[in-house]
Amino acid sequence: MTEPVKVAIIGSGPAGLSAASRAGQLGLSHVLLEKTDHLSDTIFKYQKGKRVLATPERLDLRSDCRFAEGAREYILGNWDEDAVNNKVNVVKHAEVTAVTGQKGAFEIKTAKGDVYHAETIVLAIGTQGNPNRMRCEGADLPHIIYQVDDPEDFKDKHITVVGSGDAGIENALGVAEEALENTVTILNRSKDFARAKAKNVSDMMEAGENGLISIRTETQPKLVEPGWLTLETPTGDEKIPCDVIVARLGSVAPRGFVESMGIEFTGPDREAFPKLSPTFESTVPGIFVIGALAGYPLIKHCMNQGYDVVEFINGNKNLTPADEKDLAAIFANLPQKKSVSEWLDYLRERVRIFADVSPLQMREFMLDSKVAYYRKGDVVFEKGEPGSSLFAIADGHAEVEVGPGITVPIEQGSIFGEVGLISGRKRGATIRAGADSIFVEVSRTAALKLMAAVPGAKRVINRISLERQLLQIFKGGLTVEDLAPVVDAAEVERVPAGKVVLTEGEQGDDVYVIRSGSMVVEKDIGGKPIFLRYLPAGSFFGEMGVLSGQPRNATVKAAVGAELIKLTGESFRRMLAARPQVREATEAAVAERAQMNNFIESRKATYSSAVDLYSDTASFIMKEGLGEATDALLIDENLCVGCDNCEKACADSHEGLSRLDREAGKTFAHLHVPTSCRHCEHPHCMADCPPNVIHRGPDGEVFMEPGCIGCGNCMRNCPYGVIRMEAAPPPKPGLLRWLLTGFGPGPGEPSPKWTKKQLGDEKPKKIAVKCDMCKGIAGGPACVRACPTGAAIRVSPEEFLSIARLQEDAG
Repeated sequence: MTEPVKVAIIGSGPAGLSAASRAGQLGLSHVLLEKTDHLSDTIFKYQKGKRVLATPERLDLRSDCRFAEGAREYILGNWDEDAVNNKVNVVKHAEVTAVTGQKGAFEIKTAKGDVYHAETIVLAIGTQGNPNRMRCEGADLPHIIYQVDDPEDFKDKHITVVGSGDAGIENALGVAEEALENTVTILNRSKDFARAKAKNVSDMMEAGENGLISIRTETQPKLVEPGWLTLETPTGDEKIPCDVIVARLGSVAPRGFVESMGIEFTGPDREAFPKLSPTFESTVPGIFVIGALAGYPLIKHCMNQGYDVVEFINGNKNLTPADEKDLAAIFANLPQKKSVSEWLDYLRERVRIFADVSPLQMREFMLDSKVAYYRKGDVVFEKGEPGSSLFAIADGHAEVEVGPGITVPIEQGSIFGEVGLISGRKRGATIRAGADSIFVEVSRTAALKLMAAVPGAKRVINRISLERQLLQIFKGGLTVEDLAPVVDAAEVERVPAGKVVLTEGEQGDDVYVIRSGSMVVEKDIGGKPIFLRYLPAGSFFGEMGVLSGQPRNATVKAAVGAELIKLTGESFRRMLAARPQVREATEAAVAERAQMNNFIESRKATYSSAVDLYSDTASFIMKEGLGEATDALLIDENLCVGCDNCEKACADSHEGLSRLDREAGKTFAHLHVPTSCRHCEHPHCMADCPPNVIHRGPDGEVFMEPGCIGCGNCMRNCPYGVIRMEAAPPPKPGLLRWLLTGFGPGPGEPSPKWTKKQLGDEKPKKIAVKCDMCKGIAGGPACVRACPTGAAIRVSPEEFLSIARLQEDAG
C-alpha cells in the first residue's frame, strides 16, 4: 500500500513521460508506472540507430522533455536525463492489471501485487503491444515477425516488409542499408503512402532508385510458404523468394483492458478509439487518455498532450492546444464566430463522416482540410472538372445539376465528390450551393487517412458512394430507401488486372458495380475470345443472370487493377420486384447488350477476319494500360508519314524538350501507341511528389508546376515510362533568325551536341518532364495540331472502341 497521489500515469512513452515531467515540474504528487525495466518501451524497441523524426514541423513542442530529430539512442539518453532533472517518480516492473474506484479514489493493482491510490489517472499505454496480424494463408509460419530490433540480425536474406506506414518504411530502410547483400521488398496495398511521413517516403523512394529496395504498390501477400511468398499484384499472382517477412500492419488499442475500467469507445470496430473530451477525459470521470491510445501516434503530439493533460488536471482552464492558432486560421473567414473547439464540435455533430472521429483526431484532420462559406447559387465545381477531394456539408445544402433545369438536393450532414475520391474519374455533375452553406473540403490524403483510421467514416463514404452510383445507373427510378437492403448486403472486392470475375457458361446471379478501374467483356466465338465492350468505373454488369436465370453469356475480366462492389442476386431481385419501372429499364439494357452480342456473332460468320481484327485491336489497347487513361495519344500508321512534326511541335511548345517519343511504344495492325502521358484516372506520378507540384488542370491534364526538386519519384512510379529526368537546354535563337542565317539547331528538340556546346562544362539540375496536354496553349495539344495527315489523335477510354471499329470497317 502506498500514499495516495494526485495523478498516476500508466505508461512511460513520450506522452506518459511528458505528463510525469510536467507533474514533477509543478510539484504535484505523482507516480509513473512502467511495466518494463526502462522508459519509453515503444521507442526503446525501435531498431538500433533508427532516425526519429520530429514531425509535424509546423507544430510547436510543449513539454518539459527535450525532443528534436535524432537517433533513437540519443533521444532515449536525453529522456533518461530529463526524467531525473524533472524529478519524475517512476516505478519500473509495474505492469498494471486492474483499475477500480472513482475520481478522487482510484485503486491501481499491478502484476506483482502492489496497490497504488490516485485521485486521477492518465492512461498513456499506447497500442504497440497489440499489433495487427497477417491474415493470408500461411500467416502463422515462424519466419513472420512483427518488429525489427536490430538490422544487424539480418544478413544475406530475402526480406519482405508488409505495410507501408512509417514503421514499415523505416524497417525496410534499416535492413537494406545495414546489409547491402539483403534483398528487400516493401509491399503497399494501395497506390498512396497516406499513413507515412513525407520524409520517410522520400527516403524510401531514393533507396528504391539506388536499388536498395524494391517498392511494390497495389500488391499484397496471398500465400506464405517456407522460403517463398506469393503476391497478388495488379497484373496477377507472382511468386518471389522470401526468407523473412516483417509485418508492420499497425496496431490497435488493448480494448479489453481499457473497457474493464469502464471506458467507452467511439464504436464497435477493432480500430476504434476511446471517447474523449477536448481535455482528454474519458467517459470515466478522472481517467484521462493520451498518446497513441487516443488516436495520435506522432511523438510531438503525444508529448504536447502529456504536458497539456497535467495542466488541465492542475486546474489550468486557459490553456489552449499547440495547434490552436493554425486551426483558428482555417475557421477565420466563416460568418459565424465560434472558438476552435466550438467549430470542431459543430462539425462532428453535423457531418456524418465525422461522427466517430474523436476531438483529438478531428484537430489533425482539419489541419489538412479547408472550410469555406458559399452563398446560394455559388458553384463548388463544374461537371467534367478533375478533382479528388471530398466535400462535407456542415450547414445548408448542395444541389446537383442532373439535367437542364433539373437539380437534386444533397442534405446537410452528407457528402459529395466521393466519385473523384474513389474512382479518379472527372466530376460527374455540376454542384452548387442550394442555400447559404458551409462546406468542408477534405483533401484526398486527409480523406484516405480518415477512412483508414475511422472505420465508421469509411462505412459512411462507401455506402453513400454505392447509393449514388446505383441511383445514377437507374436514372432516378429508385430511392435511397429502396436501395437499403441491397447496400446492406454489398461487399467490396479488389481485383488485379487480368483477373476473371465472370466466366462465360457458369451459373451465377451476383451483380457487380465498378467502383474504380475498368473491365473488358469477351465472348467465346469459334473457340476464340472476342472483345465485346469496355466498362469504365461507374458501370455495372452481371444483371443478365438475375433477369434470365441463365448461365453467364460472356466473360468479364479486369482491364486494370479495380475495385468492385458485389451485390447479391437475391437482394437485387427483390429491389427490381419492388420497382417495376426499374425492372423494365434494366430489361431494356439487357436486350440492348444481347443485341450487340448477336451482332458480333453474326458478323463473325461472314466477316471473321474483320471481327478478329476488331477484337484483337481492342485487346491490344487494354493491354497497353489505356484502360486507366483519360486522354491518350494514338497514331494511325497508315496515315503517318514519319515527318516527326508532332515531336518538333511538342519541343517548340515546351522550352525545347519534347514530351513524346513517336517511334517508341507498341503497334498493333496500324494503330500505334507512342510514349506519351496517358493522364491516368489515378495518376501514379502523383502518388508521391514531395514538393506537391503535380496536379490536375481544369481540362483533366496532369501537369507539373514549377518547384520540381528532381527526386525522380514520379518517373519511377509511372508504369508506362512516359516521364524522364532532363535539364532544360539553353534558349534557342528565334525562328526568323534561324530561317535567315541558319544559326541554331532549328525546330524541335536541340541535339545533345548543340546543347553541350552551349552549356560547356555546366551541369544544370535535372527536373521531371512529361506531357501536360499543352496546358494554357490556344488550340489544344501541339502534337495533334502539327500532324499534316491527321494521323495523330487524342482520345478518352470511351472513344477507344470507336477507333477499333474504324479498323474493323477499314478491313
